[in-house]
Amino acid sequence: MKADVLLEKLNTFVWGPWMLVLFMGTGIFLTVRLKFLPWKNLGFALREVWKNIFHPSIDGGEGDISPFQSLMTALAAMMGTGNIVGVATAMVLGGPGALVWMVLSAFVGMATNFTESVLAVKYRQKNPDGDMCGGPMYVMGSAIRPAALGRGLAVLFCIFTLGASLGMGNMTQSNSAAIALKDTFGIPEMLTGGILFFLTLLVLLGGIKSIGKVCGVVVPVMSAAYFLCTLAVIMINFESLPAGILEMLHMAFSPKALAGGLGGTIIAGMSKALRWGVSRGVFSNEAGLGSAPIAAAAARTDSPARQGYITMTGTFFDTIVVCTATGLAIASSGILGAVTPGGAVLDGVALTNKVFEMALGPAGRLVITLGITLFAFATIIGWEYYGEKALEYLVLGRRRQRSSKIPIAIYRFLYSAAVFAGAVSTLSTVWNFSDIMNGLMALPNLLCILMLNKEAAEAAFKFHT
Repeated sequence: MKADVLLEKLNTFVWGPWMLVLFMGTGIFLTVRLKFLPWKNLGFALREVWKNIFHPSIDGGEGDISPFQSLMTALAAMMGTGNIVGVATAMVLGGPGALVWMVLSAFVGMATNFTESVLAVKYRQKNPDGDMCGGPMYVMGSAIRPAALGRGLAVLFCIFTLGASLGMGNMTQSNSAAIALKDTFGIPEMLTGGILFFLTLLVLLGGIKSIGKVCGVVVPVMSAAYFLCTLAVIMINFESLPAGILEMLHMAFSPKALAGGLGGTIIAGMSKALRWGVSRGVFSNEAGLGSAPIAAAAARTDSPARQGYITMTGTFFDTIVVCTATGLAIASSGILGAVTPGGAVLDGVALTNKVFEMALGPAGRLVITLGITLFAFATIIGWEYYGEKALEYLVLGRRRQRSSKIPIAIYRFLYSAAVFAGAVSTLSTVWNFSDIMNGLMALPNLLCILMLNKEAAEAAFKFHT
């Protein structure tokens, strides 16, 4: 019990106001530093993504997977339970206005995502097995001076990434999928865990190329299906949508705590909306954590800036498109702030389930259950790659002279076993541990990109769209 309380207090501290200011401040600074190019060139970035769907090798250059597969791997890691459960939680704890701050944080987060991805591609390396390796740890170890500081930050980042990979990217995801499948279909957690174990191991045996191929199919299909179902819910509740949007805007910028109209019993002002909107936004799109650049470094590309633009669209799709759709569905439902028969405010997956069931009937619950399961599986295989590269750096160092196949093979099996463990366990402690690892990942990464922002800016200014 003492450990749980300690972790909860540490989690509250790590994700306190200072962390949110650091995330937003870094994003705003980089947006201005890059002369708003991430915003100005968003159209170009989206066209590059579209182009790479049909011509995956058009950019040439070295790399293990196509730019599109790299983006889908990053999106797979992003699009987890945060897109469904996280949005609902943010709007309950922070009021409807939390969605506004989620979107605003994503807009400035695109500059952060662009910068960290440019640096990752610039400083990536090939290992003795011929695979591309990159990410914040390679940037820190190669570019930050003094060298001891760079190596120290790299080691810390890798340790925190491993923790986040096994926690937030693995066990909490399989746990959410197991609970959802049991509640809807009565499937035992052990059966879900066993199936996820074998599917995960099957994908991981092929490495990043296998992960990229699976994510290149699963992520766009599941995202499009969920988005279309969410649009259907919004259209069914369209009469309430304008009032819901006005309520969000009002409560997002209100200096005083107010009770929402469509927010029911929820009382929140700007401070709560900002806190929960930014924190859940970062949890969902991962801009600034340093995770997406690891996938970006594996892409076949002729330019760090080009891949930076492609990777930053992950933040756009994840939060500005998918999370916004979920939030608007909840805001237009009229049940935000509703109370259960036991007196508790309807929250998390229970709230999202209710919103979809009211609009789509029994099919609505099916949409949420399958959405959580597929999002969770995609997150599991995406985050394995991040943990794998972090382990490789820790075991073999920045300048590797020998193969990493054996330790990586062992890690893949243990990671798959952790998927099973997560599905059959109670994870209150793991949730807090995962949030802490996420926050601690960001610290060395944000320091790194602030120190090296000039290099990313130069790459952006030299690149012509």
